[in-house]
Amino acid sequence: MPITTHPNPDLSVGPDRHPHWNSAPYRRQGFHNLHRVARYTQTFRAARVQDLRLSAELAIPARDDVRRLTALPWFSAMAVTEGNRLLYEAYAPDFTPDQPHSIMSISKLAAHLILGRLWEDGKIGMDETLGEILPFIGPGYHGATVQDAANMNVHNAYDEDYTNPDTTAFLHEVAMGMRLPEGPEPANRDFLAGIGLAKGATDTTNPTGACLYKSANTDVLMLAAEARGGRPLRLWLADLADAAGIEGALHMGTDRHGMPIFSGGICLTARDLCRYGAIFARKGQGVDGRPFGSAAFLDTTLRGGVPMPAPRAHLRYSNQTNTNGTWVGHGGYGGQYLVANPDTGRVACFLSVLQNDAGYDADYYPSVIEMLAAICAG
Repeated sequence: MPITTHPNPDLSVGPDRHPHWNSAPYRRQGFHNLHRVARYTQTFRAARVQDLRLSAELAIPARDDVRRLTALPWFSAMAVTEGNRLLYEAYAPDFTPDQPHSIMSISKLAAHLILGRLWEDGKIGMDETLGEILPFIGPGYHGATVQDAANMNVHNAYDEDYTNPDTTAFLHEVAMGMRLPEGPEPANRDFLAGIGLAKGATDTTNPTGACLYKSANTDVLMLAAEARGGRPLRLWLADLADAAGIEGALHMGTDRHGMPIFSGGICLTARDLCRYGAIFARKGQGVDGRPFGSAAFLDTTLRGGVPMPAPRAHLRYSNQTNTNGTWVGHGGYGGQYLVANPDTGRVACFLSVLQNDAGYDADYYPSVIEMLAAICAG
């Protein structure tokens, strides 16, 4: 008797052109469980955990913006740390301190740390073209430099318009193991290699004067990092978990071949997200005092970058971070943001899940960023 089957319901694409886990009515459950929903994941735990002791700073919950933003129905969690001190944490009724949450593009901060270490060790040059490092890469990246990809300063055919359910960024989910393919399932490497030039363009020069946000840039950079670093990306992730002193687990989504999705594949608890961000607050040092990133690279990041478009035009996109010259951070699709301030040693994160059709609202983030930056300023 033949065995019957049906498509995986979490990953099937519905009438809204989103996989079920990312469809507006189910997105909250999806973000709270993406470490289990994604088809392929790797998990990393630290040998030694960074201690966090409650040392409540009562001025934080007294802030009007904290009260307002944590009362929104989209809110999942918020945490603030300084060294070993847990200054504040809050959770929605359906979320707990030990529950992982998708951090989406905050994952890109890991690319900054890896690039910084390779740059300081002289293993990668920011002025090298990606075609020099990755001869197989297609015209969408072949002539672009490492620096331009790191600064989201590449013009190509990859599109990331979240209001369009058929944008390249969502179609990329097939190669990430985050939705079922309609045909053959491509490896992420092959998907990235197939990205071409923008229509009518003869090269990858950015004509806009502002950064062009493309998540594919990050995964291409990590292929270059693997090629120049001479070690598998999974070993960098094991080192990252140790450098951050992760208490729970660092969950990383991969493609079918095991390539980690640095563009948006990490899931962490709120406390562990602050531990991750604290590597930047410590200027690249791990919890054991050994460098994981690079203080010198962080300094160039704070001084460099390309202007971001409105409503974040006061920030620059620099080496896979957002920065105003004092702090570094990053946002994540769906409602996430992390800020780390090397001057004060403070880290603050905010996790939430927007449940509009697009899963994104550019006007949602500025008040979150302003709140986290103010708290991290001390």
